Amino acid sequence: MIVAARPAMGKTGFGLGAAWYAAAKNETPAAVFSLEMSKEQLVQRLLSQESGVSITNIRRGKIEDQEWPKFVKAGATSAEAPLYIDDTAQISVSQMRSKLRRLNARLRGRGQQLGVVVVDYLQLMVPGTRSDSRQVEVAEISRGLKILARDLSVPVIALSQLSHAVEGRHDKRPLLSDLRDSGALEQDADMVMFLYRDEYYNPDSENTGIAEVIVGKHRNGPTGTVKLAWLEREARFGSLKGEFGEVDG
Repeated sequence: MIVAARPAMGKTGFGLGAAWYAAAKNETPAAVFSLEMSKEQLVQRLLSQESGVSITNIRRGKIEDQEWPKFVKAGATSAEAPLYIDDTAQISVSQMRSKLRRLNARLRGRGQQLGVVVVDYLQLMVPGTRSDSRQVEVAEISRGLKILARDLSVPVIALSQLSHAVEGRHDKRPLLSDLRDSGALEQDADMVMFLYRDEYYNPDSENTGIAEVIVGKHRNGPTGTVKLAWLEREARFGSLKGEFGEVDG
């Protein structure tokens, strides 16, 4: 699965939220490979998502007295959740496969199995073979992740950047043709989803606080758009209920 968006749309929050839901809510082991943010930064985001405490306040160490119980509870939950974070920069598919095989071996010893892998983000990965063409390199990485998912029998959610072409259009909702660096991403993925927040481009938008998850490709199902709430202070998505503003985690 590819989840693609322009910067600041919430890719990391979306991917991290998916892994967190699997690990903390369903008790299913999940792995996150973060090539852009450090493990410490991701843990701060997790604590914010789970506790509702502003990510800014967590970073500054300024947590209000009434927020401490939820923050401590979030810390305990994150410590117990089977979530594995690897922040190795410039990792290759082969290195990732080796790490996941070792992790799976440990999990099998406990009667568990890896449930999902999140990669943040694909364009920062290193190809096994260097090429003068970035398209060729990204195609190799894309194909490698697809084979990895098949060999390990685990879904892989690869976050991806979009090309600058989006910025040149009046309607900046992403299209499959906007996938950056390679058409192989569209070809290899069973599902391609885009994230779009109108308020980023239109400050006066009536859809402030609302994100669109656009399913641009679904090999085994329908395409379309789902709207979610975007909670800026916690950098996370939530469900919309009835009228605007009522959310669930």
